[in-house]
Amino acid sequence: MTDLAVAAAGSLIQSIDWRAIAPPLTTAVVGLGVLVADLFLPARRKPLLGWVSVAGLVLALLSLLPLRHGARATFCFSTVAGATDNSACSYVADRFAVLFQLLVLGGALLVALISVHTVEKNRLPSGEYWFLLLSSAAGAALLPASRDLATLVVALEVTSLPAFALVGLRRDGRGGEAALKFFLSSVAATAVMLLGVSFVYAATGSLQLTRIAAALPGVPGQLKTLALVGAVLTLVGFAFKIAAVPFHFWVPDTYAGAPIAVAAYLSVVSKAAGLSGLALVAVVGFHPYGRTWGLALAVLAALTMTLGNAAALRQRSDAPYSAVRLLAWSSIAQAGYLLVPIAAAGYGSANGSDPLGATLAYALIYGVVNLGAFAVVSLVAGRIDDYRGMFAARPATALAMAFFLLSLAGLPPGVIGLFGKVVVFRAAVDAHLGWLAVVMALNVVVALYYYLAWTAKLFLPAAATEDASGARRVRSLPLPLPLAVCLGLAAVLGVVLSVAPQLVLQVASGSLFG
Repeated sequence: MTDLAVAAAGSLIQSIDWRAIAPPLTTAVVGLGVLVADLFLPARRKPLLGWVSVAGLVLALLSLLPLRHGARATFCFSTVAGATDNSACSYVADRFAVLFQLLVLGGALLVALISVHTVEKNRLPSGEYWFLLLSSAAGAALLPASRDLATLVVALEVTSLPAFALVGLRRDGRGGEAALKFFLSSVAATAVMLLGVSFVYAATGSLQLTRIAAALPGVPGQLKTLALVGAVLTLVGFAFKIAAVPFHFWVPDTYAGAPIAVAAYLSVVSKAAGLSGLALVAVVGFHPYGRTWGLALAVLAALTMTLGNAAALRQRSDAPYSAVRLLAWSSIAQAGYLLVPIAAAGYGSANGSDPLGATLAYALIYGVVNLGAFAVVSLVAGRIDDYRGMFAARPATALAMAFFLLSLAGLPPGVIGLFGKVVVFRAAVDAHLGWLAVVMALNVVVALYYYLAWTAKLFLPAAATEDASGARRVRSLPLPLPLAVCLGLAAVLGVVLSVAPQLVLQVASGSLFG
């Protein structure tokens, strides 16, 4: 056998870094364990599956601790000489991946605490629910560490497919309609993305993001258009996952039709996974086209935040499911803010900082306070008018909800929300995207109205007819332990980050890759 043949055979043998892949692997293994355990547990013990899932997510979070220092790579290609090419690895646990995994697994943990209440309240099938939730979370944790288009697509679908079923688990008929709309929209976006991936592969001959970036400047003239179209189509699939305009139309009906815990999951964990994929593909893979996709994402960011806030303003507080629908439109507007630093990365930063850090910092802040708001909605649900007089009925819960809403608005005492918006605003200014910074500033002012209007209802006296305002129902609702833990964690994290914002804002400085 020749040396070349030996090297080729050796390149097929992979030494797996189990420590690097521990976060998604732990989540997936616990999900499979829950599904098997569901077959043998009697009905009265099914609630234990929820707490096992919570413990599994805590274990997955703990597996991030050994990855804090230095990047670890696995599933790498080998050169002819047998040496590992670290620039062509399919899985890289660098600072970018670990911080996004912290976001998605931490978000999944808070969602799991909400879900313990949701599963019991809505009488959802316990084993199936927890298996689907953990499977989707495993895909979301895999996605930010993926470094080739094939792994990215697989991770994105592992995140999405269980989410379709989770939305459809609601048994009142609305869940099936919401799941169908979500499924059809996602399938169309995935088909477009796969077409784009095929175009990129045809033009560059590689699926590795770093090799695509190296090959794009040298693409022959007759293939340049194919490569550019492929890049655009690939980005469309990830734009759908974060609900960027015009790929947002599935969000309001899906959130309103899904169990509230699932809507919370889609608004934070699924969005964060899509955001990480979009950042990787754009900044790492399509870096030579930075000016092109930077402008496109800047326009998408402006449209997304503007349409999201405009639609949120139109929500009637007495309409059915108005609380969830307002958070859905708010989630779309927040996606616009999250897109701003990624767009800025296409232009580069004047001070040499990494704009992606601003996206990650804002996503961490948004995830904490948004999941806290969804935890309160999971308790009360219904219309925004049902929250009137909540302070008199439940002072602690009302104060927590007010803090979450003010943080989303960027107002004191939710100082961390203000710092997050300033960091995103600065990323746009540093990239000389002044017009986008102005659009963002105007949208932040517009959003104050509906956040403050909801906050004010919490402290208003109950209506004359208490049944109409929902105050009597709010007073009689017990606060389950899992929801109390979730609310406490979200509130404590929000307060701590408001007092010491440097704990999260430091991710906005320095390089996230490597």
